[in-house]
Amino acid sequence: MLPRPPCPVLLLSGGGGVAVVSGTGHNCFAFGVLRRPSVADPLPFSAPLALPSRRTLKRLIGVLGGTLAFPLLLSASPARLADAQAAKAGTSPELRVLLLESAGFRIAGDGGARLVDGTGKELLRLPPGGMVAIRSSAGRVVVDSASEGQAPLLAQPLAVGELWLVPIAHGSAAATFQLQQRRYHGRLLVRPANDLLRAINVIGVETYLPSVVGSEMPASWPLEALRAQAVAARTYALRQRNPEAPFDLKATVSSQVYKGLEAETASTRQATTTTRGLVLMYGNSLINAVFHSSGGGVTENSGDLWTRQLPYLVSVRDFDETGPVSQWKKDLAPEFLAEAFAEIGGVNRIDVIASTASGRVRQARVIGPSGALVLSGAQLRSRLGLRSTMVRFEAAPFRFESRGEPGLSLAGDAQPGGPVRFSTPLGGLLGPPPPPGFQLPQQPIGLVAIGRGFGHGVGMSQWGAFALAQRGERFDQILRHYYRGAELRPFQEAVPGPLAAEPGSAPWMSGTFTARYRP
Repeated sequence: MLPRPPCPVLLLSGGGGVAVVSGTGHNCFAFGVLRRPSVADPLPFSAPLALPSRRTLKRLIGVLGGTLAFPLLLSASPARLADAQAAKAGTSPELRVLLLESAGFRIAGDGGARLVDGTGKELLRLPPGGMVAIRSSAGRVVVDSASEGQAPLLAQPLAVGELWLVPIAHGSAAATFQLQQRRYHGRLLVRPANDLLRAINVIGVETYLPSVVGSEMPASWPLEALRAQAVAARTYALRQRNPEAPFDLKATVSSQVYKGLEAETASTRQATTTTRGLVLMYGNSLINAVFHSSGGGVTENSGDLWTRQLPYLVSVRDFDETGPVSQWKKDLAPEFLAEAFAEIGGVNRIDVIASTASGRVRQARVIGPSGALVLSGAQLRSRLGLRSTMVRFEAAPFRFESRGEPGLSLAGDAQPGGPVRFSTPLGGLLGPPPPPGFQLPQQPIGLVAIGRGFGHGVGMSQWGAFALAQRGERFDQILRHYYRGAELRPFQEAVPGPLAAEPGSAPWMSGTFTARYRP
């Protein structure tokens, strides 16, 4: 019998370290575990990576519980290594949420905290409630004592390239941290960004979601609406993870609103736990599960808002009729319009050049005394601060000053209705001519915006979800209505890859990796 050739080394991640697996052919296996004993310890070995045969890899995956999709390089970050075992360990993949960009702020740990630099070196241990001031200086993160109400924690300021705050539980105080006036789960990463600092919350998705659900929807809403929101928010968040970007999500409406612990309630936690791990898939991919407040009776095709039409984001009926933002009006005074369109001297008229199939403004021409602009519906909405692009404009009732009868109003004679089409700064009246003796104003007019819905209109309508839940629809039925053709499935981590550099050997990787041979 010929001797076996040397077995190449394969590295696989584990909950508390890295497993060394040697395998060639069909039956060459050897397992070992290298435990990472402390935050500051680097990996105590280096080894080449060799890919075993497909059959061997399949057996390795079986040994590890079927959760691994590809071998991991030594350069993979601890956060990503932890993600690879999330399903096996019952934990959730981590997100990086930008909380704040500022030149300085204060942070504290409710039960205390460890401050760690980017190499894993502990800089300072904060007592429960102990607060420090963080500021930016010359591209570095400077840590200093907070000056109010406590003894100094530092003899002199510390400057590091990046800073981690790892909260500690103490007594009844949870392992949470404070940033400005809000409290959060997870850990805080502070990195320089030009002259500012980025405060990034690194947090498991299932821990993050109860706050998002409570920030995006009233916690008193029907549970099925909250469940639909939890699944949509989970899907959206996981799809946004990008290892090449400095963070994955913002805590604002530009991603999804995340207000920390204060937005969590028993109902939002229930909505999250009872849908744990469920995501929306189309084919083998997470969908772009965008949502908005109110569709105004009909949602928008994604292709009418963006350059690409996604098959699951099509226009459907919305059931938001009873919502407070289903219909709305906004007065646009001449002074406001003059400021919003200063480059053309205000507004004489707004022409809708093109509309979408749902009736939203696709493109509009704004004509003023000194020029004209052609804007997209989104640009027009931003300029005027409108709730949506499902809008039309009417001339605002206004007063003409009579030389004989000051203050006499012709508002009752004006006949608003339809687009404003004036060719001069006034352009005449929309009704009978004024009585003799009236002096017509020679400034740009005011308008009234009359619209429906709130938000971009694509995907799930939150007020529509509320109405459907009140009618007795389940969360999965709500989701299938707004995301056509999408399927509910348990989330499974795809091919792991680098996500973010973490301090040292990652303090959250505290378990042990166990594996056994199975023929």
